[in-house]
Amino acid sequence: MAQARTAKDTLDHDFLDTRSRILDVAAALDRLDRGDGAQAAGDDERLAKLLKAIEILTDGKPDRARRVQLAFSLAFDDGWRSG
Repeated sequence: MAQARTAKDTLDHDFLDTRSRILDVAAALDRLDRGDGAQAAGDDERLAKLLKAIEILTDGKPDRARRVQLAFSLAFDDGWRSG
């Protein structure tokens, strides 16, 4: 059975890719700020979800991937089959 990687091994392996993804998010947010209608976008539910996901990433609590996924998920609809 393979032994789990240490935190340092994970950083060594994933740092550059993770840094690149964070820079992509920062660039997307910068483009939103510079775009026409940036004020109106502040009321957009999608932007609120993105900001909530970023908050989850930095809160230091466990299960970040699960909680971020839930932040983007729709609430369960009991009547989903009847539509």
